Amino acid sequence: MIANMAALGAALCWAAGGLIAIGPVRVLGSIAFNRVRLTIVATALLIATTLMGGWQTLDTGSALTLALSGLLGIVVGDMALFWSLSRLGPRRNVVIYAANAPLTALLAYALLGEALGPWTVLGVALVTLGVMLAVALRSGSTHSWEAIQGSLLAGVSVCLLAAVGQAAGSIIAKPVMAAGADPIASAAVRVTTAALMFTAIGALSAIRGGGAAMAGGEMPGGRFGGMLGGMLLPRGLTPKLMLQIAGNGLLGVGLGMTLLLVGLAHGNAGVVATLSALSPVLILPMMWLLTGQRPALGAWVGAAVAVAGVALIVNR
Repeated sequence: MIANMAALGAALCWAAGGLIAIGPVRVLGSIAFNRVRLTIVATALLIATTLMGGWQTLDTGSALTLALSGLLGIVVGDMALFWSLSRLGPRRNVVIYAANAPLTALLAYALLGEALGPWTVLGVALVTLGVMLAVALRSGSTHSWEAIQGSLLAGVSVCLLAAVGQAAGSIIAKPVMAAGADPIASAAVRVTTAALMFTAIGALSAIRGGGAAMAGGEMPGGRFGGMLGGMLLPRGLTPKLMLQIAGNGLLGVGLGMTLLLVGLAHGNAGVVATLSALSPVLILPMMWLLTGQRPALGAWVGAAVAVAGVALIVNR
């Protein structure tokens, strides 16, 4: 029950975080957005872990494993996820990303030997089907958040890559969490690794831009200041966007990831991934409230199917 409730809590955090993120992602781009939000969250998690003494539950091997998990699940997964978010909008993006649930279940069975009972398999299938139906049967939205920007095929493909990264990251972290690692300390390692990677990516981009500017005759000193400023505070960042990024990071990454790791520590990786993939169902009433556009009946049919799957999983 702890694992199930933690996974459902993660889904709620990610659904709310996806709505908060759409504006900043489209203004700043996925790399700058992730660099800022992960730096904020990493700082908070490092302080919390130190104050709570969570480092004692990790050894060097566990920390390296979690760092690899962070590289795949956050760096690869989030770069792809938020790139596709800016192209597809929050509803389509979250639903396609739900493919990480069956992928995680398959990888858990193949690599960790975590078998699922027949009723649980049916529950996983119903949840996955339900979140897909929530979109397939939903009427088209005219809100600006739902506008497709660029290639639909590219957006879908990159979102599926994000699902693979998330699934692989969960499977890698599962043995460490099952061994008793502190969830907050584990999240701190994963997020800090990702924050450093995004900072390095931003530095490389700034250096390339600086080289191009110097070739055009700009003063190196002025350009260096611009490069440093761009890394710390991306162009277009306003106080309002900073608050949105901090809210998304602390809710979606800080709390959401910690809850996911709690779930992995206590439950089956495939089940935890499936329940945490309920964001498309949870996002329906949120979008209704925020946009004033009521989801069609078909969306609620899909939600009902997903809820039936949850009931089978929880009561197996």
